[in-house]
Amino acid sequence: MSNQPLLIMAAGGTGGHMFPAQALAEEMVRRGWRVKLSTDERGARYTGGFPHTVEIEQVRSATFAHRGIAAKLMAPFRIMAGVVGATFGMMRDRPDVVVGFGGYPSIPAIAAAWVLRKPRMIHEQNGVLGRVNKLFAKRVDKVACGTWPTTLPAGLEGIHTGNPVRGAILERAAAGYIAPGDYPMSILVMGGSQGARILSDIVPPAIASLPTETLRNIRVSHQARDEDLMRVATYYANEGINADVQPFFTDVPNRMTEAQLVISRAGASSVADISVIGRPSILVPFPAATEDHQTANARGLTDAGAAILVPESQLEVGTLAEQIATIINNPSGAAQMAGAAVGQGIPDATKRLAGLVTALAQPNT
Repeated sequence: MSNQPLLIMAAGGTGGHMFPAQALAEEMVRRGWRVKLSTDERGARYTGGFPHTVEIEQVRSATFAHRGIAAKLMAPFRIMAGVVGATFGMMRDRPDVVVGFGGYPSIPAIAAAWVLRKPRMIHEQNGVLGRVNKLFAKRVDKVACGTWPTTLPAGLEGIHTGNPVRGAILERAAAGYIAPGDYPMSILVMGGSQGARILSDIVPPAIASLPTETLRNIRVSHQARDEDLMRVATYYANEGINADVQPFFTDVPNRMTEAQLVISRAGASSVADISVIGRPSILVPFPAATEDHQTANARGLTDAGAAILVPESQLEVGTLAEQIATIINNPSGAAQMAGAAVGQGIPDATKRLAGLVTALAQPNT
């Protein structure tokens, strides 16, 4: 056991941070590494797909975004306690490399690695550095970038690795695309963990307004927040639309492979999945994302003609219905979009990131 090199990963509690961490964990375990993951309670929800050998440590989340003056005042003390704990932990079980994927729960591990001068790097999934990654960008050995170009502080060079995708997505890389036609078709709607409500408000009536002859062929997989679940499911049912509405799909790779069209926020992991599998998409960036990073995430697909970008301010039932119809009623155009999406995918992103980890560990081996 002690002969195995140790990788400590730290990631905040969203799929955007956790899915790339899972992909890297899968690859490093395959390469004979021991892997530890540090995350918070929210992130722990995403750990079911991690290799069973990964040691998962749950840290208390301390974010300045909490409501309430007491929580804000306590946050620095919680973070400092986390850094001290992580430092002592790394003195006991010495990592060869430490990788942060962003989010407040990644602060203790990266800060401890900086204090102890351990080889360390960050991976930024979005086209703009998140708050925590921005804090550490000049205090790590390498900055790996999932979206290119990524806006970085002056004088700092990033390495374009792409965004690692989970093994289940990779298995379906460039999966054959069945263009829309007069047969059963599937639309996948993904709202992400934040800001899913407007998609639940606008997408169902937009789909329902499609011509009857088109609608009879369509089935919908719609990811909606718990509080929107019943009304969205009821709406589809009342309109006679075959729809599966759930708060979280565990089989996104399968549903995306079967889809003729994906309607989604432009989170980094969603964009990476759409690119690697290769599907036409309508992307609605979440406007409250830090420095509008979801618009930056979507740029590659939209510039390549693989996606239609709809700013949330312009998301209306009638317009969206037209955009859906444009794709669904144009088989050759939809197939072209699917091919263009594949052209934007970086299926070897995990291997590129794993290569950086291995290179960082060399001075220690």
